[in-house]
Amino acid sequence: MERLVDPTIRAESAWRANSEKIAFAVMVAALIVAPFFAYPLFLMQALCFALFACAFNVLIGYVGLLSFGHALYFGWASYLAAHAAKVWGFTPELAILTGTFAAAALGLVAGSLAIRRQGIYFAMVTLALAQMMYFVALQAKFTGGEDGIQAVPRGKLFGLIDLTNVMTMYVVVVVIFLAGFVFIYRIIHSPFGEVLKAIRENEARAISLGYKTDRYKLLAFVLSATLAGVAGSTKAIVFQIASLTDVYWTMSGEVVLMTLVGGLGTIFGPVAGAFIIIAMQNYLNDLDQWVLVIQGVIFVACVLLFRRGIVGEIAHLLRIKL
Repeated sequence: MERLVDPTIRAESAWRANSEKIAFAVMVAALIVAPFFAYPLFLMQALCFALFACAFNVLIGYVGLLSFGHALYFGWASYLAAHAAKVWGFTPELAILTGTFAAAALGLVAGSLAIRRQGIYFAMVTLALAQMMYFVALQAKFTGGEDGIQAVPRGKLFGLIDLTNVMTMYVVVVVIFLAGFVFIYRIIHSPFGEVLKAIRENEARAISLGYKTDRYKLLAFVLSATLAGVAGSTKAIVFQIASLTDVYWTMSGEVVLMTLVGGLGTIFGPVAGAFIIIAMQNYLNDLDQWVLVIQGVIFVACVLLFRRGIVGEIAHLLRIKL
């Protein structure tokens, strides 16, 4: 006998199943028309940080590991990509790959040390490692010290596509962002992603089921660092500079803020959070230090009133998954 299902429940389930696809289509459409309404350089900056926030969200949102040192991978990838493009004469795609591999290697080393601790101890280890590498960047000759690496050539993608054109560069950044976003989506919706969520909810139970949780956490850490490296490398090519700001602890704080404002543990939340924070920094820069105060007020408001973040609250109200 066929089981009876309430049409309302069936319709709600269908809506939830299609909600992410609809949201993704809206996001892609918005990115296509955005250059006609906003400054392309602002959009490219926001997209680089959106990918950075999405990478960070893999670790904190789906594994439950809070890193205070993600600027390490973002910043050092930026340095290596800039150095490879300017000094070694690499094409843009090879420069980005160089920075990405550097971030992956740093993530493997730092993750191997950090996952031995939990909670606040894990966070402090990541912060300590990031600050240590910040001072290395400050003293190393190839980083340029306080001046950074400037006048980085954008070059030609694959030796054919001239990236000095702003719109061409924007299209490339959009493609990189969407590729990273889809990759993250596949990670968190795969069996591997389900194990990560199980570790976040109850690590002891995941261990009792036979999962080697340390290996899963390390792999998630390396994936997060690698994607952060993609974001940092792309940013260096777009803005033709790599500086100490990219490796300083405040950069780690900014990505935490972006993720929490947008929605922790949501796929679209970090993207929204990144655009909000970058928009504030760009369009409220006349207020100088008051921008930090406004960001602080928004952060406190989100913690007190919007515990799920902006996207998380919208998804909760609509009873959909974003």
